[in-house]
Amino acid sequence: MALTDEAMDKIKAMIVAGELEPGSRLPKEDVLARQLGLSRNSLREAVRALTAMRILVSRQGDGTYVSSLEPHLLLETLSFAADVSQGRAALQLLQVRRLLEPQATGLAAAMLQPHDLQDLRDILDRCRSAATVEDFVAHDIAFHLRIVEAVGNPVLSMLLEVLSTRTQRVRIVRGSRTRDALESAHQDHEAILRALEARDALLAVSAATVHITAVEQWLATSVVDDTLHQIDA
Repeated sequence: MALTDEAMDKIKAMIVAGELEPGSRLPKEDVLARQLGLSRNSLREAVRALTAMRILVSRQGDGTYVSSLEPHLLLETLSFAADVSQGRAALQLLQVRRLLEPQATGLAAAMLQPHDLQDLRDILDRCRSAATVEDFVAHDIAFHLRIVEAVGNPVLSMLLEVLSTRTQRVRIVRGSRTRDALESAHQDHEAILRALEARDALLAVSAATVHITAVEQWLATSVVDDTLHQIDA
């Protein structure tokens, strides 16, 4: 693994130095291995790992290229880590979301157009009539992403999507008292939408903060309970 890491670092160094630009094709395997002082096996492992990270892109029959390196593209690789996060790791992700999403919601208050607000109302109507937790979470995600998209920053949109994934939200809703959790979320969503309709940025920030903090507090309590249970055991 150390050799693979070394190979990855050398390829990334070439990209950072501008020797390999976004969209450029990597030299042939034997040439690049010789240039970097690596074995071809180590180089292959490094290329596979960097491809999984979306830094490189493999094109069948055409070779391997540096990706566009767009930040939102690279952030997609964090989704799995967020999906499997539990306990304190999940809480830390939610804390970062609380720092970012309310501010984005406040910015959106001045940018959402009437048709955007109608879209949000339609999403909340579907959210209210959701038959399952999974359906509710799907609409919940759509509601928050629709707001953040109005800011026009794809990096921010992707980061917030990663910070609270579908899998994580389903676990949180199911882990709490589901009916109470859903009703509380519905009320929070309505408060956020009213603030956006009023173009009140400060109120939108406040409503979004209250909403995310409630989830964060529940998760923090769950983490503490799990820790105490382990101690008692």
